[in-house]
Amino acid sequence: MAHSGLGLVARPLHPLQATLLAFPFPLFLGAVLSDAAYSATFHIQWANFASWLIAGALFIGGFALLWALVDLFRAGALQRRRQTIYFLVLLATWVLGFINALVHAKDAFATMPEGLYLSVITALLALVATWMGYSRFKLGDAS
Repeated sequence: MAHSGLGLVARPLHPLQATLLAFPFPLFLGAVLSDAAYSATFHIQWANFASWLIAGALFIGGFALLWALVDLFRAGALQRRRQTIYFLVLLATWVLGFINALVHAKDAFATMPEGLYLSVITALLALVATWMGYSRFKLGDAS
């Protein structure tokens, strides 16, 4: 069988890293939905749900961020650029999520509309980070 291209394949995602990466996006998405429910109903419990979901996403996302930092230092020269972008997206997700947690620490009525906007941006960044983490694409054709 002919072997063409560089044939370099990125390391597969470690199962523990995949598990850690699976949590932030759904939790941040739940915060978006909770914020949307709060903005429609003004029931304070929805804002409380959003705060807890953001806290959970930050906790587990912190471990995923730490793993991405270790992978960044272990990456080869060909993978360093992609790993750097992946780490920076995860870092931006975590920092904006932390700011969002601070916004949600205010009175429930005072969280709107900033809390909803930050939740949407954070969820989108978490989606991009999750997509990047799970799409360990090939560098060249390894067929």
